[in-house]
Amino acid sequence: MEPFKRLEAVALPIDRQNIDTDQIIPARFLKKPRDKGFANYLFHDLRSDPKFILNHPGYRGAEVIVAARNFACGSSREHAVWALYDYGIRAVISSAFSDIFQSNAVRNGMLPVVLPERVVDAILAELAATPGGKVAVDLEAQTVTSPGGEVHYFEIDPFSRHCLREGLDEVGYTLSLEERIAEFEKRLG
Repeated sequence: MEPFKRLEAVALPIDRQNIDTDQIIPARFLKKPRDKGFANYLFHDLRSDPKFILNHPGYRGAEVIVAARNFACGSSREHAVWALYDYGIRAVISSAFSDIFQSNAVRNGMLPVVLPERVVDAILAELAATPGGKVAVDLEAQTVTSPGGEVHYFEIDPFSRHCLREGLDEVGYTLSLEERIAEFEKRLG
């Protein structure tokens, strides 16, 4: 995984509540092997509508999603995170996520940011008014800076923050403790 420190990028506003994992990646695409990539299937059915926001040229190259409440609800499929990440999304900002999505996101190197609903709504409005607007997400400072320059603090648990900053999944984290594990085993020996 790639370490996450700070990102300033075009943000894609998705002003729909309750976007579920089947909308993020329809179930019929779940049988593909992970190494084949899932970017082409991101919002596949929604993208068939030319008016869907991801089809707007001002949002091409987006690396951040700002979404209305309850983004990625529904089934626990990790494929939703894979599709977002493979497309290039490194952070998703919303006022609420399902717990399993948050966990899957962190495990796969994508930062889920929870901000108050009124803040998310204000950022969504800014982005809708200025397609291609950028949002800065700083994991070090735990802040989001809106296109208009307003700075908002977010919480993240220390373990998730550490893993994202270092680019570690759970296996990578365990391997980073290899020396300490060997010392422990030697003491038991």
